[in-house]
Amino acid sequence: MSDSSWTRAHSVPTSPSVPNSPTTSPTVRDTAPPAGRDLAPGLLRSLEPLLRAWLPKQRWFAGKGLPISGFRLAAATELVPPGGRLGPLGLLHVLVDVEQPGRPADCYQLLLGAHPLLPSALVRAALGPAVGGPYDGLTLYDAPHDPRLAALLLERLRVPGRAGRLRFSAEPDAQFPPGLAPRVSTAEQSNTSVVYGDAYILKLFRRVSPGTNPDLELSLALARAGSRRIAEPVAWFEALPAEGVPGPQGAPAVTEPTTLGLLQRFLPGSSDGWALAIASVAEDGDFTAEADALGRATAEVHSALAAALPVRTLDGPALERIASAMTRRLDETAKEVPAVRPHAAALRSAFDDLARLGGVGEHAVTAQRIHGDLHLGQVLRGPDGGWVLIDFEGEPARPLAERRRPAPPVQDVAGMLRSFDYAAHHSGNGPWAARHRDAFLTGYAAVSGLDPREQPVLIRAFETDKAVYEARYEARHRPAWLPIPLSALSRLAAAPTEENLP
Repeated sequence: MSDSSWTRAHSVPTSPSVPNSPTTSPTVRDTAPPAGRDLAPGLLRSLEPLLRAWLPKQRWFAGKGLPISGFRLAAATELVPPGGRLGPLGLLHVLVDVEQPGRPADCYQLLLGAHPLLPSALVRAALGPAVGGPYDGLTLYDAPHDPRLAALLLERLRVPGRAGRLRFSAEPDAQFPPGLAPRVSTAEQSNTSVVYGDAYILKLFRRVSPGTNPDLELSLALARAGSRRIAEPVAWFEALPAEGVPGPQGAPAVTEPTTLGLLQRFLPGSSDGWALAIASVAEDGDFTAEADALGRATAEVHSALAAALPVRTLDGPALERIASAMTRRLDETAKEVPAVRPHAAALRSAFDDLARLGGVGEHAVTAQRIHGDLHLGQVLRGPDGGWVLIDFEGEPARPLAERRRPAPPVQDVAGMLRSFDYAAHHSGNGPWAARHRDAFLTGYAAVSGLDPREQPVLIRAFETDKAVYEARYEARHRPAWLPIPLSALSRLAAAPTEENLP
């Protein structure tokens, strides 16, 4: 389950990382074309022992529990060389491919500060001293935690242009007030975010893939369409592909820019939807007006995305492929989570019904760009009471191409229904969920003109798929929460099949 880079940005303390260092000695290949001075000789060899110990401790590192078998330097850009305009202080941007057995190589973005003597306030951000290579004798550390370097990064975003393979862009009407003090968000998240005053938040994507990240793509499309249901993008930066350089492990050469960071309007005084819902559940309160308004906001975003980006009708084979992928995820989860097995046969009927829809006539299913990971932790209620949707990157664990693929809007609806269920059962107040799920659907239908309750096959299939995902996640990461999705799977397994629908 992905984490919002916005919610709880002001209040959640930093949690210590749990060491999980791999034991296999990695291989090292310095292959990246340098920018500026020639960094490639020896750079990765000097970084390797530091990365091997530091990377597995990071919240955003995807390969925990597996040894690191190799590194490949994909790009290195010296934004500020040590001994330059910042004196002994340097700033290095690195893209590194990390190879682990049994999984494709992952590319990670690193922003590294370099200094001969690290201030005590930055000791927790340290990777350690470099031995050999172009940074020999300097201590390297995670640069976003240094206010001097975080401020420099904002300054660089002010001026569109290139630095080596990095390209910086900004919206034409972007305003950058001076003197914005940076601070790193302490929320547990799958990226790193830096808040500048109360004006902007910069999301630095850590695990990156070639192509435009949907958080940038969809936010830009919605902002340019005039939507007020999002935090408008202001500036961003990306890595341009290296000509003639193959991808990791012999993959085809990269041809698309890679989104690395996104600067957006910050929303001070906003309230996290999850926190608001949890408070309502605890008091057995009435959150239905807010749920209705959230349904309306979701439908507005869907409508704006459908107007701005392509929409298509899914034919029978396309629905069969979606249903087949859902069935495969169910089978994999049932093998891994024994508690799912008693429900598996009945749950498969939800996906069989989806495959039989046919995609024509009254059962036509449209696909468009959607949020992709919508839940109560991905929405904020502003001081004016209006809802804003955030974090449009989709489920980070899924491949980028899949996250950018059009999908039925009911996928987002199902995600939010599951989130209301989570809020209720997390606090032991199951009846709260039903009336607030219904209020959300009523609000959604009022704006979209399509009531998901009139699409029982679709809503059951996508809610089942989401609950299956949750069961696998909770079994791996939060076993105490596993009863929440299991309760939903039990309910969904007992739901009527297509043949028994009125």
